[in-house]
This record gives sequence, structure tokens and C-alpha cells, in this order.
Amino acid sequence: MKQKIFLVFFSMILVCSMLAGCKKSVGTPEDNAVVEEDPEEEEEDTGYVFGYSCIDMENPYFDTLRRSLENTLGENEYQLISKDSGSDAQAQNEQLEELIEMEVDAVFLCPVDWEMVTPALEALQAAGIPVINIDTQVKEESLTKAYIGSDNRNAGYVCGEDLKKRCPDGGKILLLESPSMNSINERITGFEQAIANAGFEVLDRADVNGEKEKAKETMEEFLKKYPEIDAVMCGNDRAALGTLEAVRESAREGIRIYGVDGSPEVKQEIAKADSPMTATGAQSPIRIGKEAAEIGIAILDGENFETTTYEDTFLIDKGNVEMYGTDGWQ
Repeated sequence: MKQKIFLVFFSMILVCSMLAGCKKSVGTPEDNAVVEEDPEEEEEDTGYVFGYSCIDMENPYFDTLRRSLENTLGENEYQLISKDSGSDAQAQNEQLEELIEMEVDAVFLCPVDWEMVTPALEALQAAGIPVINIDTQVKEESLTKAYIGSDNRNAGYVCGEDLKKRCPDGGKILLLESPSMNSINERITGFEQAIANAGFEVLDRADVNGEKEKAKETMEEFLKKYPEIDAVMCGNDRAALGTLEAVRESAREGIRIYGVDGSPEVKQEIAKADSPMTATGAQSPIRIGKEAAEIGIAILDGENFETTTYEDTFLIDKGNVEMYGTDGWQ
């Protein structure tokens, strides 16, 4: 009997000892050092994220500019976050604040209003986010790192030179402009310089904000007001297309329409023998976007870059439109 009790007691001690051996964390950490497996180190994300804020993405020019930026940044595996202000300066400022909150590395900016964007520029600078100003210059250039755009004054100038050749004795003209956009101001200034002292009379001028519908409405009023109009200079191709619709619906003839951009829609009109669309001061959003993206990357990489870049502009008319093609941007 005593032998059985001893065996049972011995067995219990043995089981307790085995259970104790299975415990992992008894006593101090030094007594129970646990070697944990190292988790796989996550690959550090070194890709830049850029923001893009433009005037109005419904304008094919700005959408083409966006795609050019995306293509060049994508080649380097960088990202682009796009914001469309819809020609609303206040909305653009709010969207730029959103980009600050998203902690983007840099911003590409086409301002709706070259002055009203200043508070957002100041906020971007305070956040340490560099701004690459493209297409339309801001008033406070010191708040941006670089500017990339077209030679806008020349774009208007070549249109004026063309009109002088077509109307050597001068004529009566209209100007559809946009004082809040410095790029359009430059185009109109270049046009006026070209036709100065050449017998032209400016019948009227109006702010159409570069918008097609507003240009159409304004031109409809001008057609009622002025029985004789020889030419209309528009600050961009969108305004020129709105002007074209108004002229066609009025059945008025002999009016020459000029735009600036070199958009596919306007080139298609120029190619038509009977179209009032005479010419456009062409620019290249594809080249501008590529150049801007490369400069943006250089800024973030701490490399040298050009602070001001002007891309060439040139005239497209019926004589050379087929050379540039009518189904895309140059």
C-alpha cells in the first residue's frame, strides 16, 4: 500500500515538473528571454506625390497638361493628385489647402486668379511645399520656385501680324480678354502691339474669363451692337469657339476669328475652307507638362533647375494646319 502511495506521489511530481517545463514566461525577463522573429521590414516609400491645381479641366488644354504631367511623373513612379477648380478662385484656394493637409511634396499650379491665389501660396510656403507655377503666372512670383509657360506675348503678336497681312488697310476689331489671367493679358498685349498704328479701331473689349459660353453670349451682344466687325481677337481657343458659334448663328460674314492655344477643335475649324476661324497662336501643353514635371523632380531632388522657362509659340492657319494635325495637340 505504501509502495502504491509513493508511486502515485512520484507520478504527480513528475507531471508537475513537465508542466513547469512547458511555461514560457515565468520569473524575470532575463530568466525567460523570448526571441521574437523579426517582422519583414517594409520597403521605404521614397516616391514623391505631387499636386496639380488648374483653372478648369473642362478646357482640354488643362486636361492635356495634366496627362503630360502624369506621363512624365509616372516614368519615375511618382504620383499626381489633380484638383479641378472649375474656374472658381475661392474653390481653388480651398483645394490647395486640401493638398497641404494631404502633405504632398510639391504643387503644380495654374491660378484661376493671379492675385486671389496669394493666401494659398503663402500657406503652401509656410508648409514647406514648393510651387511650380505653370501656364499662367501668379502675381507674387516670390512665393513660387519656378515658372514654366508659353511665350504668350508672342502668341498674340503673331495673330496681330497675320491680321495686318489680311487687312492691310486696317479695320474694326473686338477683344475678348480676361484681366484676372496674366497669360491672356500677355496675349492681348502682344496682339495690340502688332496692330498698333496700322489703321485698326478697337470697337469694344470684354472680360469673358476664357469661357466658351460667356464668349458666345458676349459676342451675340456685340453682333447686335456693331454692324461692321472685321476681326475678333480671343484670349484663348475656348473663347474663340464660343465666338464662332455666335457668328455662325447670326449668319454674319466677313468676320475673322483668332484664338490662342492650338487646340484640336480650333485646328479642325481652321482646316475648313468656309470657316470664320482664321488662325490660332499655338502652344504645346505636352511640352509644358513634361518640362514642368522634370523641374518639379529636380527641385525635390535638390538639383539645379531653370527658374523661368518660356516655350515657343507660333501661328497655325489654313496654310499650315495639316502639318500640325487636327486630331491632337502639338
